[in-house]
Amino acid sequence: MLTLRRVLDGLRACLSLPRLCVAGLAALAEFALFSLSWEDPLWYLAMAVFLPALAALLAYGLFERWPRRLPGRLAHWVLQVLGVALAIVLALAGLYVLNTGAGAPPFWQEPARLQSFVALAFLGLLLGPWMAMAALLRQRDACVREAERRRGELERQARDARASLLQAQVQPHFLFNTLASLQALLDAGSSHAAPVLAHLVTYLRAAVPRLNESATRLEQELEMVGAYLVLMQLRMPDRLRFAIDVAPGCARLQCPPMTLMTLVENAVRHGIDPGLDGGRIDVRISEANGRCHIEVSDTGVGLQVGSPGLGTGLGSLRERLALMFGAAAALRISENAPHGFRVSIECPAWP
Repeated sequence: MLTLRRVLDGLRACLSLPRLCVAGLAALAEFALFSLSWEDPLWYLAMAVFLPALAALLAYGLFERWPRRLPGRLAHWVLQVLGVALAIVLALAGLYVLNTGAGAPPFWQEPARLQSFVALAFLGLLLGPWMAMAALLRQRDACVREAERRRGELERQARDARASLLQAQVQPHFLFNTLASLQALLDAGSSHAAPVLAHLVTYLRAAVPRLNESATRLEQELEMVGAYLVLMQLRMPDRLRFAIDVAPGCARLQCPPMTLMTLVENAVRHGIDPGLDGGRIDVRISEANGRCHIEVSDTGVGLQVGSPGLGTGLGSLRERLALMFGAAAALRISENAPHGFRVSIECPAWP
């Protein structure tokens, strides 16, 4: 039952409408050419043209699927081309044999019939194998395009999965730190706990809906950063000052989600928070020559190479920038004299 089903599926593929149309047009052109000088009935010419074309089509499809394994370096396309040529000759010869009357000599002994057979076979061999080669080339090109499309789709899925993994690492990082700060204020009975909670809600409303997006705009990032910095200023009002400077038109540019938040949060955790005197955080965004320049600097204690969070925070941000912009983006860390550190990002200015 399975073998019969495979045979039927193979026949459907062999006799598909596009293939039948191509074979039919070629046979029709051959029929029109020979009909100008054909002396026998035209129905016989039609059979001598369309029957070999159908046989060639079946041979092409047969050797496309069978045998599944070939010995040595023999390829399916060789069998297909040879099968088409052989099917044309055998089908035409069989038709001539069947059309030979009882007691009549074979067609190869009659000069007129032999001449028509040779002419039909010659034109069939001229068209059939070359059309088979053209079909094989088109089929190969289609397979290559499909393979490239699938590879591109798999690469895109891999990039999306990688970006989702990085976002999954970032999400709890910010939330847990903020909740820990709120818990400390509540334990101390601070009057700042209620405003901190209000700004935490504002921050989460701005941040949570965008955490799983593959790209966002700087204006959305600035909204989250503003809420976060106000939240941190309420927690340490005497030790944190900040300023945000955005050049006109830069807020519409794209960036990976949590880009600014990663930089600002690192500045708070590793620059401002550890120092007794706190410090100032400056956020600057500008655009020049089709490039977006983002800079976050602080006047805190500075970010040491061995500081915890350097690998998970800025490291994951580097990967997110690479996933979105490739080699066209760069993240650099430098000292901010006389103390503190500066992180700058340069990437394409995508509107």
